[in-house]
Amino acid sequence: MSDIIRVEHLSYIYNPGMPDATAALNDISFAIEEGDFVGVIGSTGSGKSTLISHFNGLNRPTSGKIYVAGRDMWAEGENLRDFRFLVGLVFQYPEYQLFEETCAKDIAFGPKNMGLSEAEIARRVAEAAAFTGLDAALLERSPFELSGGQKRRVAIAGVMAMEPRILVLDEPAAGLDPEGRDTILSQIQAYHKKTGITVVLVSHSMEDIAKYANRVLVMDRAQIAMYDTVEKVFARAPELLALGLSVPQVTKIFLRLRELGLDIPTDVYTTPYAIKTVLKYWQAHHGPAPTTEGGSPHAE
Repeated sequence: MSDIIRVEHLSYIYNPGMPDATAALNDISFAIEEGDFVGVIGSTGSGKSTLISHFNGLNRPTSGKIYVAGRDMWAEGENLRDFRFLVGLVFQYPEYQLFEETCAKDIAFGPKNMGLSEAEIARRVAEAAAFTGLDAALLERSPFELSGGQKRRVAIAGVMAMEPRILVLDEPAAGLDPEGRDTILSQIQAYHKKTGITVVLVSHSMEDIAKYANRVLVMDRAQIAMYDTVEKVFARAPELLALGLSVPQVTKIFLRLRELGLDIPTDVYTTPYAIKTVLKYWQAHHGPAPTTEGGSPHAE
């Protein structure tokens, strides 16, 4: 797989040259492979949102380079407009950016700016609405008549309709109830699996990152503290906790079991994996695992 985003020695300073100059990003380098689903985590002020706003040119590096699909974004002669179609960025609370008369027109706004034909725009609007679970009947209604979760889906569909190669989402489930969170994130996961595009998800929820991402980038004080597979990052749970971050509740349970003297792995971050780990531990120390009334242990 090739790198779809490559960041080299990126630094970004707010208010450079002023007494209150602040380094939001400090000499960071990493690469994201095409097709990855990368979770970005870090405490407030760690640089997460500043970093992702560089991916489609909203921020210009103070120093360093950003390559998207092999192209230096800020090289002379490059057109930022191209990169904004390549990288779809969904801001936190994107529903506040809805403004058209109908949901369909809002979703169509990006594709229209791309100069596509009416037929292609209509196809993209219908597909993006279906991906985000919006009923076709809602498309002709004003977005301002919809629930918060429905508005959020309209806003995300508007970015999906541009069919970017990279979808970047800043806390896309913020403020939604648990059902709304699961709906939005499951739809993003399904979109990722069907299209094979690259997804970058900023979230404060470790459970969400553990469930949906395959790699995790951990920001701390304007630098990258960790960047690896989900398994390897959550295996470093004590270090995450020391950075002031949470870890999935199930991981905390296994850390506590370890403290109590059980020789049990702590790189456990989802419930199905936890069940398998407990069964394996039981079999190693006590023989066949206990069964349910159905007669077989449930490993999933």
